[in-house]
Amino acid sequence: MKNDITIYDIIIIGAGPIGLACGIAAKEAGLDYTIIDKGCLVNSLYNYPLNMTFFSTSEKLEIGQVPFISHGNKPNRFEALEYYRRVASSQQLEVKLYEAVHKVVKKNKEAYSITTAKGQYTTKALVLATGFYDLPYLMDVEGETLPKVKHYYDEPHPYFGQKLVVVGAANSAVDVALETYRKGAEVTMVIRESEVLPSVKYWVKPDIENRIKEGAIKAYFDSKIIKIDDRTVEILTPEGQKVLDNDFVLAMTGYKPNFEFMESIGIGFREDGLRTPIYDEVSNETNVENVFLAGVVCGGLKTNKWFIENSRVHAENIIAHLVRKWKLD
Repeated sequence: MKNDITIYDIIIIGAGPIGLACGIAAKEAGLDYTIIDKGCLVNSLYNYPLNMTFFSTSEKLEIGQVPFISHGNKPNRFEALEYYRRVASSQQLEVKLYEAVHKVVKKNKEAYSITTAKGQYTTKALVLATGFYDLPYLMDVEGETLPKVKHYYDEPHPYFGQKLVVVGAANSAVDVALETYRKGAEVTMVIRESEVLPSVKYWVKPDIENRIKEGAIKAYFDSKIIKIDDRTVEILTPEGQKVLDNDFVLAMTGYKPNFEFMESIGIGFREDGLRTPIYDEVSNETNVENVFLAGVVCGGLKTNKWFIENSRVHAENIIAHLVRKWKLD
């Protein structure tokens, strides 16, 4: 295993937009830093559906004062990937990709030791900007590990002519159901709730409701999957159990932060039922000294609280706090 003898001022785990923003702020402050990610640059954005369009306008996704020019009112996934590649290159950010972090331990009073898949590092401070897109909520049913079951969606083409079950009632599930239906899939939705969620995008909600009403998309409300096999899906509905012929299951059941990793570092959580991590809202420092949170991970299970546009400031909060603290020392 390679050993990096550099003692960094700060290591940022997560090379998403907010992790990159932290790297830019650290560099501008003259701190020794590096950014480490287990996947590619902005890995979560890369794994978004190929045709996804952001809710936010381009200027709200900007970091490091680098202009984001989009061809439409709202940028798409392709434009976002191009933009963040340009940011990383133009800012000459120190980024280590495809390097999963396995362990973080306190080395001594002033430093942490970080063990990754490719090396070992020492840092005075640590930022977790790990997002929430890596760990899907599982249905915990028989057959969920079959290859036909997907927790991520990329594009509709593979599902042409296939019997498809879409699980969920939020934006992701609705988008998947509509797009695959329009590209030739036979779509059935299985929804725990009694209706499509009110939070579904206002310009999409009438579309899905009308498709369900006319029978173009079949929907079972107040229902859940209880078993999956190679050819069928068994569901429990208010009318009893039903067995559906099925080729693929797209479980758009949402995602969650890596709580186990945070716990392994010693980060605590509030008793609010949402597993909100304990951190100072001014400095973003957790209950563990010199360990900080940035971005959506700050919200715990409330993954719709923080976005790129309202958490960019976390980078400034963290670096300003460290600069003040170390000047005092």
